[in-house]
Amino acid sequence: MGPAAHHHRHVGTRRPAPGHPALDDVSKAIVEQLQEDGRRPYASIGKAIGLSEAAVRQRVQRLTDSGVMQIVAVTDPLQVGFSRQAMIGLKCEGDLSLVADALAAMTEVDYVVITAGGFDLLCEVVCEDDDHLLEVLNQKIRTLPGVRTTETFVYLKLRKQLYNWGTR
Repeated sequence: MGPAAHHHRHVGTRRPAPGHPALDDVSKAIVEQLQEDGRRPYASIGKAIGLSEAAVRQRVQRLTDSGVMQIVAVTDPLQVGFSRQAMIGLKCEGDLSLVADALAAMTEVDYVVITAGGFDLLCEVVCEDDDHLLEVLNQKIRTLPGVRTTETFVYLKLRKQLYNWGTR
């Protein structure tokens, strides 16, 4: 992350769950405005896309309530006291969603995905140091029912992390 990245808010879109309507052009325009600056006032978004401030506020509320969008402050873990990040690949047996849910409930885990390929699940952990990483791996993750093996990929340097992919 760039030196200023930990001061900016980023807005990420998620694919709507099945049954969610696709985003219309107005919602897409709002998302893209907020991805440029998550603190942009509703009035200036409205001016840019031709809506009232109240209409923009209502749309943003609907987008966040439905889980299509979240507005968060993204920090650089190193600068807020977490010096060890890692991606952990897991090979599992049984119901993957149970293991994924258990991982997602852990405070150190910030990302969980069910994958095809060599691993069944990938999760990213943010830890204070190597001792903390070992504790999370050994006492929390490897002891979960269904986890057969893990492989840990320790991050040495973060070169790119963006959330600005826009909308389709």
